[in-house]
Amino acid sequence: MTTEAGGERRVEVYPGKEAVVDFDPALTFECVDDCTWCCQHGVLLYEQDFLELADRESVNRATTQFRGQDFVRREEKDREEHVADDGAACYFLREDGLCALHDEHDWKPARCSVFPLAVSVEDGDIHVDVRDSAHEHCEGLDVSERRVIEELDAFLPELLWELDDPSSDREI
Repeated sequence: MTTEAGGERRVEVYPGKEAVVDFDPALTFECVDDCTWCCQHGVLLYEQDFLELADRESVNRATTQFRGQDFVRREEKDREEHVADDGAACYFLREDGLCALHDEHDWKPARCSVFPLAVSVEDGDIHVDVRDSAHEHCEGLDVSERRVIEELDAFLPELLWELDDPSSDREI
């Protein structure tokens, strides 16, 4: 259900859990083959993500700590495309351009689900917008019929409402 009040567009993502949507409701998104732009970043692991990852993979090999927070570590890749300027990308990015976690375990951390959106908290409300860098790098914006606003639950795990700070701007 979408409501508009005071210039804000509020969308009920889960029963009793709303997000304020700060992007064009006509926005569509679909991952496209070989993009992997989102895999260049260090993936922050919330506590629940860390525990779920530990059930699937070795967290000793796959994670690192940065400023007291757990992240999926980045590593140098033997790819020239779709890696960061330093040649590194997510530990789970396979040579074929697929995510090992998503492909082999049908799971991904909350922060991966959020891409290409940005989450912030203002006055106690979760706000959702498109990451500034996505407009420049994400090849899946506006290439399909899949309207983001209609599928916000696929992008915003329910876990986000349980966190003190679900802001998505924290990276390694």
